[in-house]
Amino acid sequence: MREVWSEENKFRIWLEIELLATEALVREKVVPAADLERIRAGIERCMADLPALVARAKELERTLNHDVIGFTTAVTEQINDPASRWLHFGLTSSDVVDTAFAVQLVQSAKLLAEAFKTARKAVAARAREHRTTPCIGRSHGIHAEPTTFGLKLALMYDELGRALERVERAGKSAAVGKVSGAVGTSAHLSPRVERHVCRKLGLRPAPLATQVVQRDIHAEFMNALALAGASLERWAVEFRHLQRTEVLEAEEPFTRGQKGSSAMPHKRNPITWERITGLARVLRGNAIAAMENVALWHERDISHSSVERIVFPDSCTLLDYMLGLVERMLTGLNVYPDNMRRNLGLSLGMWNSQTVLLALIRKGLTREEAYALVQRNAMETWATKHAGRDDADFLRQLMSDPDVARHFAPGELGKLCSIGFHLKHVNARFKAVGL
Repeated sequence: MREVWSEENKFRIWLEIELLATEALVREKVVPAADLERIRAGIERCMADLPALVARAKELERTLNHDVIGFTTAVTEQINDPASRWLHFGLTSSDVVDTAFAVQLVQSAKLLAEAFKTARKAVAARAREHRTTPCIGRSHGIHAEPTTFGLKLALMYDELGRALERVERAGKSAAVGKVSGAVGTSAHLSPRVERHVCRKLGLRPAPLATQVVQRDIHAEFMNALALAGASLERWAVEFRHLQRTEVLEAEEPFTRGQKGSSAMPHKRNPITWERITGLARVLRGNAIAAMENVALWHERDISHSSVERIVFPDSCTLLDYMLGLVERMLTGLNVYPDNMRRNLGLSLGMWNSQTVLLALIRKGLTREEAYALVQRNAMETWATKHAGRDDADFLRQLMSDPDVARHFAPGELGKLCSIGFHLKHVNARFKAVGL
């Protein structure tokens, strides 16, 4: 990803655009074919030593205070022929810069898509491994009903799949170039030149542009990255909670020689998940900056340029880095099924409350009657536990209540109140997300 946003790669694309534009001008009978070959030879020399071209262009820019003129001047020196007068003919700087920017966004989207696919493979492997590993589901942080750790990860797999699709769509949406001049009218270059350049680069010509491609396109790309980061943060927060000492159902890898605290040698902290949480905030901030870039003066001002030089390379690199962290975290994730079973027991089987509620409704009670019976026994179970008694158990409490027990045959309640009852459709849910 760093290579995509390097000065060398940017200059390589700029060179390609200049050469393609000149090729199109030969077809338009503006540039002599012999001059094209001289320009091509000079550009090939530049391609052969991009670091030297970058260095020379930067040197010129210090005096010229214009990056594209520094570039074209450096290339002209390499062409070293009167034919160089055709370089950048009819183009404005943004024809080169925005079109190259689109290429970089497409390249970045492809790399991010591969990183998503790699991360999802790691998630999928652990989801299958723990397909039937029971754990408690929580709402508001409080025990709700059983699920499986595999289902948690299958949900993560599905969410990252949507993020992948958004990034791929954003890459396609951003694949827009323009070679239409200073205010987008194609006054000095035929639209055929624009079509030739964009087609060769795998881009679509903007149907209409000003001096620049309109920035809502780029804001869409950045918002896709920010939303992807939000999804990674969602799972970072989940795993941070699961690593809490009182829970400890899953724990990020703690490598040999690692230290968790300068003060407390016992600490094993979810620092990588916390890092992902923090970086997701940076992505969201950058997305706001990209949206601020949409409003430009008239046919163009330059307020967007300085922002984009920071937020796009940083955001693409950050998300790529974050996905690498996710892949590493899932591959090495420590999972503790024994602790999951222990935690399931903490609510004394009361995660069966809805099962019993619905069973009583089926037997003819109104919902209000059934709810009152089940809640009464749940509260009594909590009271028994808080009184310090060891026999607190929701199923036992239900069976001891004649108002409940009389509705069930012997053994019927025990059969209903089981983990298996809650997990009978796990395989179907896995199939629904392609696992």
